[in-house]
Amino acid sequence: MLNNNSKRTALTAARACDSKKASPVAVYDLKGISSLADYAVLAVVESPPQLEAVEEEVLARLKHDGFFCLYKDGARSKSWKVLDYGGVLVHVLDRTAAGFYEIDKLYQGARPVVWEEKPRAAAPGKKKPAAKKAPAKKAPAKKKAVPKKVKPAKAKTAARKPAKKKK
Repeated sequence: MLNNNSKRTALTAARACDSKKASPVAVYDLKGISSLADYAVLAVVESPPQLEAVEEEVLARLKHDGFFCLYKDGARSKSWKVLDYGGVLVHVLDRTAAGFYEIDKLYQGARPVVWEEKPRAAAPGKKKPAAKKAPAKKAPAKKKAVPKKVKPAKAKTAARKPAKKKK
């Protein structure tokens, strides 16, 4: 094959597909089965914009790693794209095309390759942490009544009458 790092290319392509939420993503080892490629990557997407995003991410990541796409098929297709990296074929297709063509059956004799660094599902027997509850709604704080400052009334001074003289 033209690509001596086929496995690394396939794993990088699978991770690129996964980063754009393609699901499921599968990698197959085709050595001894196919003369076209050593590995095949199958990625299923939900929509044409996601298909474009996955294709662009695969092209960008592999170019960053020094791998260049030799051939692209499906440039005008909104349902299936194939990227040829010499020893690796990357198929990105929407769910309808995946169901119609059953491409995974094409590779049913191939060995699946584990490509995920960490499994998505929780291990059996482990409990998921309980979901946090929303904080209880609190009533707004009541303002304390502030007593009004009352000015004391001025004491009225009574006018004194002159004292009566005793006789």
